[in-house]
Amino acid sequence: MAGISSESLTTALAQLEAKLPFASLQLAKDLFGILGTVDSSAGLRRALTDPSRTGDEKSALVKQLVGGKVSADAAEIAGGLASSRWASARDIGDALETLAATVVIAVAENKSAVSASGITGLEELENDLFAFNQAVASSHEVQRALSEPQASPAAKIALAEKLVPGSSEEAKVLISQAVTQPRGVKPSKLVESFAKLAAKRQQRWIATVSVTRPLTETQASRLQAGLDALYGRELKVNVNVDPALIGGIRVQVGDEVLDASVIARLTELRRQLAG
Repeated sequence: MAGISSESLTTALAQLEAKLPFASLQLAKDLFGILGTVDSSAGLRRALTDPSRTGDEKSALVKQLVGGKVSADAAEIAGGLASSRWASARDIGDALETLAATVVIAVAENKSAVSASGITGLEELENDLFAFNQAVASSHEVQRALSEPQASPAAKIALAEKLVPGSSEEAKVLISQAVTQPRGVKPSKLVESFAKLAAKRQQRWIATVSVTRPLTETQASRLQAGLDALYGRELKVNVNVDPALIGGIRVQVGDEVLDASVIARLTELRRQLAG
């Protein structure tokens, strides 16, 4: 996904973030259900990506289609996607899939709110998804069974759950989606993409700190407390010693970088002088 579609997805993910602290698996299931409806109708996909229709018209079309069948939040999210611009009819489905999977991943993250870190639930989810793909990769018979067009969705789900007994409810939702609605790719490939989304969200809980010399125990404790307060959650802090920074500190949490190193200031100064 690139260009205008990528921009629309980025906007949708940012808007979704406000709902994630209170999200449920039912919301994800509703979004996956809407995805199934969109994928089943080429005419609907064309209507939702028709540049001659206004965003409000496309949003109203979706809400009329799913109203009363899914939660208000799911209808709102789908309507927001419909009102955005997409480069191709496939892209809106891909975006729905990404948003639904993100909701599942956030539920796993939130499940650990009572523990020290939300990273725990995410690691459990990633381990379950990895275990499923390992089981599939080890058996050609399983691969054939999961790709058998005559097999019912219930049969595929039952087989998938046997491969990873004891898996989390979040993993079951994502794996079930992959084996029943792979959307033109192998189920294991879709599960891999879900795992990558989980790994990316996990980075929100990891702070990579670069300093010019090793920190004392007191400094490390202050750094941990300061970062936890700044981000509002207990982070896992990884400290790297990098003399090339000359001085100061560089912190990366997910996609956000806080760079107060001397080398960064010198680079900015050179840029300004060159300008």
